[in-house]
Amino acid sequence: MKLYYSPGACSLAVHIALREAGLPFTLAKVELPAHKLTVAENGSDDFYAISPRGYVPLLQLDDGSRHTEAASLLQYVGDLAPGHALLPAAGTRERLETVGWLTLVSTELHKVFSPWLWHKETADSTREQCLAKVARRFAELDQHLATREYLGGKQFTVADAYCFAVVNWANFLHIPLSAYPALQAYLSRVAARPKVHEALKAEGLTRD
Repeated sequence: MKLYYSPGACSLAVHIALREAGLPFTLAKVELPAHKLTVAENGSDDFYAISPRGYVPLLQLDDGSRHTEAASLLQYVGDLAPGHALLPAAGTRERLETVGWLTLVSTELHKVFSPWLWHKETADSTREQCLAKVARRFAELDQHLATREYLGGKQFTVADAYCFAVVNWANFLHIPLSAYPALQAYLSRVAARPKVHEALKAEGLTRD
């Protein structure tokens, strides 16, 4: 498999999941603002030639097929490695809860952060509304994680990979997290996982 990624983007979640799952894969870096590949493929660096949608993550399977959408890819990766317990078995309450967290991160955080909080041209009123919504979700997560190691309890899942990648954008955007001590501790706990550290290092997001 080949993962097309941009450092620190939501593709980090899939990158983490692939490493946690112990699956073989290669990386292809994308410069998102320009939609260019860092290393050209077939004589072209145009990422739109690879992905008409123009965004990451994009996962190319061994059969050559290409697939997008973080929440979908995370479930796929989790199902490929059942022995790593990254995604509970289908039909269980634990699976329902994990997919629920994936969906919440996708709709209530990811799509509030992006594109609105990343673009300077976003109107102040829109930015304020987005920050208020993010604050509500951060407060919810903080309360939830005050008594849990991970979103589902003691077991790290693909939902944690996604949550970590997206909530970590607060640091890039200088959104203070001091009001959410349990959430801060959670981010540190996830970052300290060996496979997460490997992903962060591979993307140039840590020097350690």
